[in-house]
Amino acid sequence: MTHQTLPRAHLIYLGVACLLWALIPTLFFPNAPLDVIEGFAWGRELALGYTKHPPMQAWLLEASYWLTGGHTFGGYWLSAMCLAISYGCLYALGRRLGLSAARTGWGLLLTSVIFYFTLPVPEFNPNILQLPVWSAMILVTHRALDHGKLRDWALLGALAAIGLLTKYFVILLIGCIGLYALVFADARRHVLTPGPYIAFAVALLLLSPHLWWIYDTEAMTIRFAGSRSHGPTSWVDYLLNPLHFLSAQVGVHTGVFLVLVIGFGKKLASIKKATVATQDAANVSLTNRRFLLWFGFLPLTVSVLCSAFSGNEFEHMWGTPMFVLSGLLASTFLPLSGPLYSRKRAFAAVVVIQGVFLGITLGQAVLEPLWKTKHTRIHYPGQQIATYLETEWRTQMQTPLSYVAGDMWATANITAYADSRPHMFYLHDTLLSPWIDLADVQQKGLMLVWRGDNPQLPNNLADLYPTLQQQGHHSFASPGGGKIPPVTVNWAIVPPGDVNMRKREGMPFR
Repeated sequence: MTHQTLPRAHLIYLGVACLLWALIPTLFFPNAPLDVIEGFAWGRELALGYTKHPPMQAWLLEASYWLTGGHTFGGYWLSAMCLAISYGCLYALGRRLGLSAARTGWGLLLTSVIFYFTLPVPEFNPNILQLPVWSAMILVTHRALDHGKLRDWALLGALAAIGLLTKYFVILLIGCIGLYALVFADARRHVLTPGPYIAFAVALLLLSPHLWWIYDTEAMTIRFAGSRSHGPTSWVDYLLNPLHFLSAQVGVHTGVFLVLVIGFGKKLASIKKATVATQDAANVSLTNRRFLLWFGFLPLTVSVLCSAFSGNEFEHMWGTPMFVLSGLLASTFLPLSGPLYSRKRAFAAVVVIQGVFLGITLGQAVLEPLWKTKHTRIHYPGQQIATYLETEWRTQMQTPLSYVAGDMWATANITAYADSRPHMFYLHDTLLSPWIDLADVQQKGLMLVWRGDNPQLPNNLADLYPTLQQQGHHSFASPGGGKIPPVTVNWAIVPPGDVNMRKREGMPFR
């Protein structure tokens, strides 16, 4: 492989895109999105797992909280870093496969306009965090199968553990890697070497604390993952649900299709004739093409088949990490470096499409309040509410606010924005908040918080405190102004010694 570098225009574009995906929400989002707020509330506990997900996203958000001096904008920069790391791993993979730097660059440009690499990016969550994990795992898998070095296998095991600590969905990729090693003879030879077993041992070692947590919490996160998949209601779902999932995943590639159509223009019909010669020029071996096709299409194929056989409706966003290779696939199998393809037109299309997505995000932050008449997550007055309620508590109790109980959104914002960073006691339920020490809550008291115009406690809280009444309420204007209505927040203080110590029996997320 000759020494080449990514074309300067490609590098500048990718760098600016990553930077803007961090800067726009940092400068213009008044409040962090839902998954980011939840992650900050979980990360405050530094637990081995949380209500919905393994701990990696929350840990990283907690690290960003301290690195930024107690601000929430670190989540946006974590997302931008995920994009940058993904692009770096994919560039290294493309070069390993035999693609030129320019062809690899085009693969990255096409990847950058896949939907999952655009509008969802500001909401740093396990889906976004999977992008660099999958990219790195596929790269290291190729290295391990190519050279068989034990350090590559050990690194693959570490990445697999990081992936499982991010979201269990990475099991799909691990299964594809294992199946690849069993199906093809050139990969199967590694089964009799120490490499795969070192990878397994490293992954098991790194995962062992979380595995203990899964056992101790009766598989809370696994049960939540299962609850997100909706079962069939009739035989039609066995056909429609996989088709819906498949069509959604095709749809996220609309930007890629547009760039290719614009790039080829009227010469689109001539692609088939030119592809064979271009593939040879791409210098990608048959083995490497097979590798690309396997990891580019098998995860989606398995997901669609699972939906078809079970009839379950899968969340569309589960597809986020499955298409990190889409750009490299197009760059390998289409004549993007030949005379049929106008690289100037295509590059302009990439920039425009990326600009549209960035513009939508900016417009959502700045213009949406001018016409929106419903509450939105990023225009929620989280900071104002947290400061107000913390002051109320200190005025009445003369102590720092240590615990807040209620629904996820109401309490997580207080945990994220209050100076005292109270623990989130999610729904006042120890099964859903395994980090809570009831004895400590009893010693320090807690504040019950709920939203809306109803002064009565929500049913789950009223069952625990049947005689407790609303002690205050306040309306907070949206920081975005405009037509978004104010948010009404209610609260009641449970002083030390009066906390209900009841623990719900059973299992979370049946």
